[in-house]
Amino acid sequence: MALLNGKVALITGATRGIGRAIAVRLAEEGAGVVVDHPGEDAQAQAVVSEIREKGGTAIAIRADVSDSHEVEHLFAEALHHYQTVDILVNNAGICPFVEWFELTEALWDQVYAVNLKGAFLCSRQASKIMRDHGHGGRIISLSSISALVGGKFQTHYTPTKAGVRSLMQSLAIVLGPYGITCNSILPGSILTDINRDHYADPAIWQRDVGRIPLGRLGNPEDIAGVAAFLASDDARYVNGADILVDGGLFVNLQ
Repeated sequence: MALLNGKVALITGATRGIGRAIAVRLAEEGAGVVVDHPGEDAQAQAVVSEIREKGGTAIAIRADVSDSHEVEHLFAEALHHYQTVDILVNNAGICPFVEWFELTEALWDQVYAVNLKGAFLCSRQASKIMRDHGHGGRIISLSSISALVGGKFQTHYTPTKAGVRSLMQSLAIVLGPYGITCNSILPGSILTDINRDHYADPAIWQRDVGRIPLGRLGNPEDIAGVAAFLASDDARYVNGADILVDGGLFVNLQ
């Protein structure tokens, strides 16, 4: 039996990588899916087509998660089509690698706006819907192992992921009484478009894989399975949790 029959899931940044894998997996589990994207129309329609070809239901909506008006439009359109939103996955994120002394205020603001402000704006809209409909809900945010450790080229990124993790912990307290659970997934070294150029360096690849006890980088589907669990009724008593999905990397950082 599918885990999410009758549910509606909205996934931000769902055109590629982890977001796409989560959108496809939640649809496979029976959820109607909203594919949010910032303007990647062709990629978004490709995800929708893949889901529909597999017998699922999906629509694509264009919205910049860092813009409050666009976020309001995103959820209004989702409600118009599906009448509810049961599951929110805050996945949208950016991480251009940059040296500390080359980091500009503009780039800092951009990364903050997408990664943390976007999670705030979307969580606010989703939680209002979930509260008003009275059936509880799930808010799942993609934090990162970078919320727990530093990153030489990620001084603008790691604070946002720590912030996302902290936001979910606080919202777990605020929204728990409404039956809304809030949890974070902390991916480790997952090969996606966001870091593909970084891992093009064989030395970096070998270094990172060598620190992972399972002996490989993760893939987006490794994250999607955890998201499906957290979105399901099997995770009904999981609230305010951080789930590391890193092949054992964190416990081996010594």
